[in-house]
Amino acid sequence: MVTPKLGRSPSIRDRVEDTLSAHRNELVALLSRYVAQGNGILQPHHLIDELDNIVGDDVGRQKLSDGPFGQILKSTQEAIILPPFVAIAVRPRPGVWEYVRVNVHELSVDQLSVSEYLRFKEELVDGMFNDYYVLELDFEPFNASFPRPNRSSSIGNGVQFLNRHLSSIMFRNKESLEPLLDFLRVHKYKGQVIMLNDRIQSISRLQSALVKADDHLTKLPPETPFGEFEYEFQGMGFERGWGDTAQRVLEMIHLLLDILQAPDHLP
Repeated sequence: MVTPKLGRSPSIRDRVEDTLSAHRNELVALLSRYVAQGNGILQPHHLIDELDNIVGDDVGRQKLSDGPFGQILKSTQEAIILPPFVAIAVRPRPGVWEYVRVNVHELSVDQLSVSEYLRFKEELVDGMFNDYYVLELDFEPFNASFPRPNRSSSIGNGVQFLNRHLSSIMFRNKESLEPLLDFLRVHKYKGQVIMLNDRIQSISRLQSALVKADDHLTKLPPETPFGEFEYEFQGMGFERGWGDTAQRVLEMIHLLLDILQAPDHLP
């Protein structure tokens, strides 16, 4: 049995070149409409709108729209127009970017790096320049130890990702949780504690109290005033600083539980 070979996925440049071969007239007509608008930046809706306005038969236009280049346009975030060039920034999936520049006159396609794309974009303001001794500020060292999500599912869930990261650090060293307990116990207003009272003296006691409070509050209507469950709440070790209603207090408790609970693997 022959084992199938795994080929690489075609790049954005490959797909543009394939479209030039298969639908040359339609693609040139579309790119020419972009170039005709002069220097500037086109937003995604402008790019899609021009696709409906290109001159040609309906079948060819539809094939261009449904083909690889149509899919590229749907993922394009912006296009830089500097006649005769059209450079597009494509985000095919979260966290992944590709940059391509097309010379509409010569019908050549170049793959650009991030720095090359930004340099080309700057020419909208500064014009073409050949000075390679440009001031550059590298902020990467400041992010060297900062956690970064490596799965697209983590994008948009930054708080949850950081909570898991902090939890992971805390649970490697139990002593690192003590400052959190001290932080909650030290808060006072006019001499009165507002977060934790003397009934909670350890992290394990805090965790068990949070679970009990969670169970108790979920049985109450969300708008229940704090005063109606204050006695039970203080008996568990909590004070008035958690919120004024059952819903608000429950939200605060869930935030703390997210940090204290044993973390799963970082996404």
